[in-house]
Amino acid sequence: MKTLTTAEEDIMQHLWVLKEANVAQIIEQMPEPKPAYNTVSTIIRILENKEFVDYRKEGRGHIYFPKVSKSAYSKATANKLASNYFKGSYKSMVSFFMQQEDLSVKDLEEILNEINKKKS
Repeated sequence: MKTLTTAEEDIMQHLWVLKEANVAQIIEQMPEPKPAYNTVSTIIRILENKEFVDYRKEGRGHIYFPKVSKSAYSKATANKLASNYFKGSYKSMVSFFMQQEDLSVKDLEEILNEINKKKS
């Protein structure tokens, strides 16, 4: 899966929530200061070229929708992170976040609960 820039990922985050939208609707959901219409439109075209977004014509405009689900992108991104920085080991990745104190014992307990649910 292709990598997204921060700006592209930001647009995708809004589009995943909206499910489908025109450029103006995407901008409406963005925080201040809002980007220019042309900026968002250009990023949408880049996302089309990367095959993350598709559109349908509606009147004189376009309605855009994600071709890649948020969960598929999240999984690919997590796999890439584990592969590039932790030799493919999720154990090493979790250990790293523990050492950085980014994970609490409560967080780990919740992760273990999720793992146990998957096993059941």
